[in-house]
Amino acid sequence: MNLTMNFQVTVNIDNEIAAIYLSGELTSNTFSEFQEVIEQVSDVNIQKLYLHMEKLTYMSSAGLRVIIFAKQKMGSQVDIYIIGASEMITDTLKKTGFHHSVILQDSI
Repeated sequence: MNLTMNFQVTVNIDNEIAAIYLSGELTSNTFSEFQEVIEQVSDVNIQKLYLHMEKLTYMSSAGLRVIIFAKQKMGSQVDIYIIGASEMITDTLKKTGFHHSVILQDSI
């Protein structure tokens, strides 16, 4: 029996701030949906990107690559916040050194 949780991504853009809400499992099978949202958001003039990960139960290396892609595509003028990520996800960000490129927060 497979008990994987479905991945969902929603986005809200308001006042030069984009908030992306991730839930479930971000895997090599589901990352393309997240990447499509990042592509759409990168076309909008924003100052901050909030990635809400409170309900994200798992993130594979494919998910990490999408976050790195977001940082590269949006450039240094956009601050990326990782909000409420699990210890497993923050450990991955720290092991790769990418935590230096984003802002980790428990909440807004």
